[in-house]
Amino acid sequence: MRLQEFRARMESQFGSLRAQYVANDHVFGTLGGRSALEAIDAGVPVRTVWLEICKEYDVPPKDR
Repeated sequence: MRLQEFRARMESQFGSLRAQYVANDHVFGTLGGRSALEAIDAGVPVRTVWLEICKEYDVPPKDR
């Protein structure tokens, strides 16, 4: 998954403002205590970050 696809999925799933919060401010224990964008910047694959967000926010499997 590319970063552009990640951003599109985030906005589609959460809306513009909430997507920004989830990506920038929400800290995920499963991502080493980092935000989604911090994890991506640290080298965690974008797909892995997306799946962790999906788990945390109960995104339906069809939308993952």
